[in-house]
Order: sequence, then structure tokens, then C-alpha cells
Amino acid sequence: MLSIDRLRIDRRLLEHFEWPFLSIVLLIAGCGLLTIFSATFVAGAGVSPYVVRQAVWIGISLVVLLATLSFDYRRLDRYGIPMYAATLLLLCLVPLLGTSGGGARRWLPVGPVSLQPSEFMKIALVVALASNLHRWAGGPRLALRRLVGPVLMLAAPAYLVLAQPDLGTVIVLGAGWVAVLLLAGLPLRLVFAAVLVIGAALPYAWEHLKPYQKQRVESYLHPQSDPLGAGYHARQSKIAIGSGMVHGKGYLRGTQNQLRFLPEQHTDFIFSVYAEEWGFVGTATLLGLYIALLARGAMIAMKARDNLGALLAGGLTAMIVLQAVINVGMTAGVLPVVGITLPLLSYGGSSMMALMAGVGLIMNVSMRRYVF
Repeated sequence: MLSIDRLRIDRRLLEHFEWPFLSIVLLIAGCGLLTIFSATFVAGAGVSPYVVRQAVWIGISLVVLLATLSFDYRRLDRYGIPMYAATLLLLCLVPLLGTSGGGARRWLPVGPVSLQPSEFMKIALVVALASNLHRWAGGPRLALRRLVGPVLMLAAPAYLVLAQPDLGTVIVLGAGWVAVLLLAGLPLRLVFAAVLVIGAALPYAWEHLKPYQKQRVESYLHPQSDPLGAGYHARQSKIAIGSGMVHGKGYLRGTQNQLRFLPEQHTDFIFSVYAEEWGFVGTATLLGLYIALLARGAMIAMKARDNLGALLAGGLTAMIVLQAVINVGMTAGVLPVVGITLPLLSYGGSSMMALMAGVGLIMNVSMRRYVF
């Protein structure tokens, strides 16, 4: 009798498979694969290894996505904190066993590949916060005493990630943290108060920034002060985006890209490559996909059957979209350059796996609202 019930539930899950959300995600990932091909294209050299590896990572990440659909998300009420603790332990191992690249130590070697624990922490933090706060969410406001745990949950990984150093990931962790707390009922006035406190602490924080981080902030405030040095990244990125005009220069025809003026063009500045080739029309289409992802994720959160599901779906959706906003703002010169990838579009195995795990959890919440 038990097996018959399980078959019935499995069939109901398949009947309500979250195809719209997955389709949006796959369209963005497909655009990313094409753009990585262009960003790493060398005439006569064949397909770049980056393209092959990204395709493999997408395949592996889809398996991860299916794995996150295989269990009831309500189990995260029990296992969310242990999952966070395990990810935090991996972050602690980075200074001891991690490998360096680009002046930062962020990766842990796992056999033939290296994984970036900070990417998985983005998902683990949202899951842990949802597990911690869902019992009190939905009330008129979140009690201040409930913030002690969440503050510690953010402070520990933020400290470890800053030490790598990786300011961009810390900003995304903080943005996702605020989003979950707001969904759980944190009063907006406390957010404003926190902004004032952070503003007052900025002079102190400035003294603890790395020299290159200070240069990036200064180049943002004074973009013409060092156009060939600290301001080079943002300047070349804005030239690429602007030169795309309405319809773009065409696929594989972006001069800023093909002449290698753009730095980190397959990771942090992949949006500039895309915008130069596809112009305003293509950029509007891509941003429309992210808006559709936000709208669908918000709908899933609103229709969730319990607070845990609502916080998971809402928090993970906010984390993905806020990272996209920061990256696009950075490449367009609206925000300082902090070194952060465009979700689902940029090259990166750890990022893709973590994002697909988050996507799977959002789909999990949507599908299981029909079975309990």
C-alpha cells in the first residue's frame, strides 16, 4: 500500500513539473554557452576548452538539480543548519588547503577539479536562514531577538570570504541575507537604521580594504582619473556596451571582445561581450529573461504552502536576481567593479552547480505545493 502511495505522489509531481522556471533558466544558460564561445573564440583554433568545460558543468548541474527535486524540501527544516555548517567548514579549509588564482585563494581541489565553497555558501545561507526563521515568519513583524542567529550566520562566512579576498561574494551574501529577513517580516525601518550604521562605519571599513579594492572605488567615483589603470575595466566595458547600439555588431563580430580589450570577458564582464554583439534588442531580451525568472520565482514563493517554502523560493530567487543586478550595474559603470559573475551566463563550474541546486529547490517548492 505504501508503494502505491509513493507512485501516486511521484505521478502528481511529474504532472506539476515546474517547466516554466526551468525553461527560463536553460535559456539563460544557453545564451551563456554561446557567449562564452564568442568570448574565448580564436580563429582556426576550434572550440575553446572553456566552452567544453562549461557544457560539461551544465550537464552535471542538471543532475544536481534533479537531485534537489528528489526529496521533500521540508526536510531542510532539520538539515538546513547542518548543511550550512558543512559549507562553513569548507570555507575554513580554503586558507589551509585551497589553491590560488588571480591574487586570491578561493578554491579547494577535489580530484581533477577545483570547487569554490563561497558559491555554495550563497545557497546554504538562504537555506539556513529559512530553516531558522520560518516558524516566526508571517507575523506582523520579526522580533529583534530572532536576529541574533541570522547575524552570526552572515558574519562567519562574510569574514572568511573577505579574507580570500572576495568582496563581491560578501555583497551578494549580504543582499540575500537582507532579502530573506525582509520576507520573514523584518521591519523596513530596521533596514534603514542598518544602512545608517553601515554608512557611519564606512571610514573604518575603508582602512581595511585591499589596495586594489580602494583603487576600484576611487575609479568609480572619479572614472577619468586613471583610465589605463584602475579604471580600465569599467571604461572598456562601457565602450563595448555602448558600441552595440540598437542591434549589435553581430555574433563573433564584437571588436572590444575579439581584440581582447575586455578583461575577464568570459566571467565577470561577459555581459559586455553579449551587449556588444546583440545590442539593445538582445540586451533587453536577456534582461527580460531575468525579470521573468524574478516574476516566476516570486509567484512560486507567494503560492508556497508553508513559510519554509516561501522563504526558500523567495530568498533563492532574490539571491540570483540581486547578483545579476550587481553584475550588470558593475559592467555598465553604475556600480563599482567588485569582481562578480553574471548568474547562469558566466563561465564557472561551482557557480553553475550552486545555482542549479538553488533552482532545483525553488522548483521543489512549486511542485510539492500540490501533494500536501
